[in-house]
Amino acid sequence: MYGSDGSFKADVMASQGTKENSSKVSDTEKADVDGVLQVLLQNTTGGEKSESSGSGSGSGTSETRNWPVFRDWNEEYERISCIKCLRPHCNQITECHNAIMCWKAKTRTEHGEENESKGCIKVPEQVHMQCASKEIHKNFFKIDCCRTNYCNNGSFPVLPPTDVIKGEDSEIMSVLVHHVVPVLLVVITAILVIIFLQHAHKRRMRAYASAAAASALPLPHAMYRDELRATAAGDSTLREIFNDSITSGSGSGLPLLIQRTLAKQIWLAEVIGKGRYGEVWLGIWQGESVAVKIFFSRDEASWARETEIYSTVLLRHENILGFYGSDMTSRGACTQLWLVTHYHPRGSLHDYLNIHTLDHTSLINIALSAINGLLHLHTEIFGTQGKPAIAHRDIKTKNILVKLNGTCVIADFGLAVMHTQTTGEINIGNNPRVGTKRYMSPEVLNESINMTVFESFRKVDIYALGLVLWEVCRRCISNGIIDEYKPPFYDVVPNDPSFDDMKKVVCVDQYRPVIPNRWTSDPVLTGMSKIIRECWHQNPSVRLTALRVKKSLVKLAQEETKIKLEFDC
Repeated sequence: MYGSDGSFKADVMASQGTKENSSKVSDTEKADVDGVLQVLLQNTTGGEKSESSGSGSGSGTSETRNWPVFRDWNEEYERISCIKCLRPHCNQITECHNAIMCWKAKTRTEHGEENESKGCIKVPEQVHMQCASKEIHKNFFKIDCCRTNYCNNGSFPVLPPTDVIKGEDSEIMSVLVHHVVPVLLVVITAILVIIFLQHAHKRRMRAYASAAAASALPLPHAMYRDELRATAAGDSTLREIFNDSITSGSGSGLPLLIQRTLAKQIWLAEVIGKGRYGEVWLGIWQGESVAVKIFFSRDEASWARETEIYSTVLLRHENILGFYGSDMTSRGACTQLWLVTHYHPRGSLHDYLNIHTLDHTSLINIALSAINGLLHLHTEIFGTQGKPAIAHRDIKTKNILVKLNGTCVIADFGLAVMHTQTTGEINIGNNPRVGTKRYMSPEVLNESINMTVFESFRKVDIYALGLVLWEVCRRCISNGIIDEYKPPFYDVVPNDPSFDDMKKVVCVDQYRPVIPNRWTSDPVLTGMSKIIRECWHQNPSVRLTALRVKKSLVKLAQEETKIKLEFDC
């Protein structure tokens, strides 16, 4: 079909006169043109009018076609013939006739692959859309349009060389930019945050160690210093694991010093209690069950105060919750404050009374063991290594735990107050927390308590103890009758009473929990009711001392021959 110089032969050109001169554009032509030139901008450009016959560069003769002139937008287009071939390599060459313009184009993909194509335009509207711009993004597309017969025969437009990222390299770079880099930034940020929190934790530990060392109380001097942790030598078999530990040799319960942090040696099994201070976990330490009280960070003052109280010399007592040690540790980038104590599976007296009923023996054992623990707290012990007098300030059934033998231990010393006669100083501590409103005494509710006299705090404990004894006695069977467990003032205040609610009931109305009539027919409950009334008296000076309460309970137990005590009084 082509001559040696690339032109059409004359006989081929002459034979085209019989072919259809329809102006209709085939679907194939439209698809090819639109696929290659869809990125063109739509604007208008003029063109040169030209007439030619034969091939643009052919050597043979060709017949000049006198196609009719088409007018549009003041433009004149002479009908011509063009060469047509499809991309990518323009291998199959055909002709198109009755055209108004020829074109040839070259495109380059983002991976550097080049496509070539030629064609014609038969509708004036396509001229303005396809040939309006000679170049669009010259690195990737170029088109030449012309208006003479077979003017698109010849070489294709030349694209300038450009560096492209090929195939897999481009995909790898895309993955790196969109996925790997953000992940790396997050990891680096997390590492920096963890490092910052660790440094902050160490600073707090050093500050606490300095505060403990400066305290006037007999705190363990090595506590929280150089990775040493303090743990009290209780009655547990855990002391057997510390064969080489340091002890005072005084039998006073001074802490043992161990080289590893307490928190790292304890495995937390399950949550066994929750409160406003935090959570209580059942932990396993060296194969033995322990209770781990984990404070919220906002209650650090309570944790520090309890650690201070538990570390007091000679505090250890069978009716005071046994103390192993405390620790400040980090879990999940959060600071946790641990207090590790003996574990009592029966839980608090509050929970125990909700489930169990009592006979006379269990009633006296609970009451007498509770007052035993409170008496030990209230009593100051003199000597080289003495014990200050301590007032609890938050006595209630939830802060008293029940042992397996049915006796009780007192727990939770976050609000405790200490006093030493030699100095006369009252150490209240720096804890903004207040006691439980339901158990507050009248002088606390009306703010008439004398904070400079330690005996005032003892009387507050005795008032709360009277309410606890009332709760215990309600669960004691007499003549086959038993009352449902209820907290004090359940019939006159809501479940979570406000300060004003309790002030009106206790101070203004001077109301106290009702003593059931059935108690009068039971000698033990009758004796208990007399003790209870003297404990919660409106006037603090009339209330019994802890020692007087203990003696009254012992006398009551001795009068009832069927009562068997679990300990010596």
